[in-house]
Amino acid sequence: MKLVDTGCWIHAFRRQGDPVIRARLLDLVKNGQAAWCMPIRLELWAGIGSDYERRILREFEQEIPDYPITNEVWQSACALADLGRQQGMRFPVTDLLVAACAWHYNLELEHDDRHFVELTRLRRQTG
Repeated sequence: MKLVDTGCWIHAFRRQGDPVIRARLLDLVKNGQAAWCMPIRLELWAGIGSDYERRILREFEQEIPDYPITNEVWQSACALADLGRQQGMRFPVTDLLVAACAWHYNLELEHDDRHFVELTRLRRQTG
């Protein structure tokens, strides 16, 4: 199972999205391997602009597993934010929550975002 970040979903929703990312995501959805969490869904709802995108998002909401942001996930995201700041790095709040959620549930991250590369490196430094 892969927790799919917002950027990848955008490629799937938009007709002008990257066809390679779109194909990879649609394959994950077709095989029941795509997941998301509420911060990702909120980013998508905040960014959609057409009825076509709304329709796709509603359809996906019926199919895609949604992993909750528990107190443990929240605390992990806070710890990541703190560790990042100690090393001079700042991350978007949503990326912190998404990364912490994926790691809490032992999910792989499917992304198109350099922040997750840095967050993964930061996580490896902490053991």
